[in-house]
Amino acid sequence: MNNYTNSNTARRYKAHVSILGTTQIHLRNPFIIAWWSAAFPGFGHLLLSKYIRGFVLFIWEVVVNVKANINLAMVYSFQGEIDRAKEILDTRWLLIYIPVYLFGIWDSYRTTVDLNNVYILSEREEHPFNTFSIGALEINYLDKRNPILALIWSLFVPGLGQLYIHRIVTAFFVIIWVVLFSYYSHSLEAISLLFLGHVQEATSVLKPEWFLFFPSIYGFSVFDSYMNTVENNNLYDKEQRKYLKENYQTPAFKLIKAQKVK
Repeated sequence: MNNYTNSNTARRYKAHVSILGTTQIHLRNPFIIAWWSAAFPGFGHLLLSKYIRGFVLFIWEVVVNVKANINLAMVYSFQGEIDRAKEILDTRWLLIYIPVYLFGIWDSYRTTVDLNNVYILSEREEHPFNTFSIGALEINYLDKRNPILALIWSLFVPGLGQLYIHRIVTAFFVIIWVVLFSYYSHSLEAISLLFLGHVQEATSVLKPEWFLFFPSIYGFSVFDSYMNTVENNNLYDKEQRKYLKENYQTPAFKLIKAQKVK
């Protein structure tokens, strides 16, 4: 069996390269992951590459938020219309929203702590992992990319930064939801009217209950693409260093510390 495929030859692997992307475990701050789950349920899990759980929580947030009129109530409360905000809130949906929202924050924090422990153990095990994957639909390989470029592409359209670093699953999911948010919020229509100078018409056509999803998904896309580019670069450096040491460094080589090299 090939030791460079992620089979059951090791207890823990710290990375896996497939045609859908590069998945790796690395040290994360659990408070930052929990914060992203608080900003938008599901984002914390997507940062951990826990896709199924992240997708479920994300879709739950969108459906229940729209049904309960949470974003719309937030707009009215920001405008000082507290009574109107209370009127439009649908408690039939709101009361089931709160437990799942809190679960997303708690579970992402707990999972981050667990994965940090797994990473420490996998670092000690130092088991090799595959660095190249080729299939009928895609080719993916471990290499270095520019994190600033990933950030810039994410600023243009959320999801493009993930495509740049080959996080296909996250990119596909984010792009689909950006299209849906753009369509239902009429944001592109409002921007066109704004450029034509029709400010009042642009404001009236905009749907705030859908438009308020944009800050979260933009912020997540930028952070996720930048952070994963940096971590993929670190993973590449570690793997390259290990490969060169095992295959090209003479066994007699010794690094003498605390001595000047002449």
